Amino acid sequence: MRFFVILMLIFNISFVYAASKKLPESAQEIQLSFATTVKKAAPAVVNVYSRKLVAARKSVFDNDPFFKQFFGNRFGRSQPREQNSLGSGVIVDASGIVVTNHHVIKDADSVRVVMADSQEYEAEIILEDERSDLAVLKLVTKGETFTHIEFADSDKVEVGDLALAIGNPFGVGQTVTSGIVSAVARTNVGISDFQFFIQTDAAINPGNSGGALVDSLGRLIGVNTAIFTRSGGSNGIGFAIPANMVKRVVSSAKIGNRVLRPWIGAQIQSLNVEIALSLGLERPDGILVRAAHRDSPLYAAGIKRGDVISAMDGISVKNEKHFRYLWGNKQIGDSITLSILRDEQRMEYDVAMLGAPEEPPRRTAIIDGNAPFTGAEIMNISPAVIEEMSLPLGSVGVIISDININSNAQAYGFEIGDIILYVGEVEIKEVADLLQASATNRQTWRLSINRGGRIINSIVNG
Repeated sequence: MRFFVILMLIFNISFVYAASKKLPESAQEIQLSFATTVKKAAPAVVNVYSRKLVAARKSVFDNDPFFKQFFGNRFGRSQPREQNSLGSGVIVDASGIVVTNHHVIKDADSVRVVMADSQEYEAEIILEDERSDLAVLKLVTKGETFTHIEFADSDKVEVGDLALAIGNPFGVGQTVTSGIVSAVARTNVGISDFQFFIQTDAAINPGNSGGALVDSLGRLIGVNTAIFTRSGGSNGIGFAIPANMVKRVVSSAKIGNRVLRPWIGAQIQSLNVEIALSLGLERPDGILVRAAHRDSPLYAAGIKRGDVISAMDGISVKNEKHFRYLWGNKQIGDSITLSILRDEQRMEYDVAMLGAPEEPPRRTAIIDGNAPFTGAEIMNISPAVIEEMSLPLGSVGVIISDININSNAQAYGFEIGDIILYVGEVEIKEVADLLQASATNRQTWRLSINRGGRIINSIVNG
């Protein structure tokens, strides 16, 4: 009797389970796959191989007089070594324009692109945009045209949409993985200045960087750039740079070698619960304007300190990173409408997109001689430099923009982004001041620098 009851129970459970599922009703539904989408998109996804020569460390015996006496300069002579990296890329124009991640080709001496059909082409780097972690390549061809992927409007991507990741993980060959869009507007990933990503659970692994994230129609919704992992492999948390940002960078590459973004020229911050409540808001959505440069587009439009920006062109602003992403996708010369809350009154302002002024001119120079700064590239700070290097609003003076390897500046511990305030008693207001101060012979150097808002005073021997 017990056996019969168990059988009946299993039968009833099976019947309910089967009834709750919709079975395929046609041969087409049984054979449903993403093959058509993959055939459309996959030929436009390529492998990107970059190569660079890295200076080898000097031998500890290079400057040893004993070994030099017996071996001359032959002992320990260091040779540069070759370093290769592999990533993926996406052809986005029939003329052979390829977009990939900046970290895939950073400091490369040469770049080679291998197509899905194994054809190989040399590629020129026509634009590097470290702020967005994107780079644009141009295939060196004899006039061939290429299959390319069309851009989707990534602002219309929704959580739950189908997502296919195409790339070359671990160098095993072109691979397609499927998933969904797990989240949009994902921030705090720590990859680029524009912290705004599409998250997907489609498997993304090393080698997928720069590959395509496409929708069900084979259109590009993002460029795969990073994964969250503790093991080095995919854990179902991958991030892609939205296609609208990619499209903006590619458009810039077609007309120049840098991305000219409109200038915000203001100090802004995300709202928190306390600020939102103090302003009479139900939710902490939007951004607070804390200060605005008097030459900035916001100031010129009439936006004031204490204003809350709640929307841009009708799109609700979630936080500071969302605002910077939306702003960064605009072009100089565009006009936008910002929705503002001021003294519990809602209003709208039209804002003209302007470029950051180069005043004073940056006058880039590399310091030579025997000063502690030797080998550092320096420039005057202007609103344009503040925007490019994400400096605090109101920064002035001279900043280190690059440091040569094995230089005095590197040995003394200077860092990119250091602002030189004083050399001895001399205040450094412009590049000419630091060049003149560095040309003097000193036994000791008293230095004052600003590093990330912290003032460092030090004395070093000449």
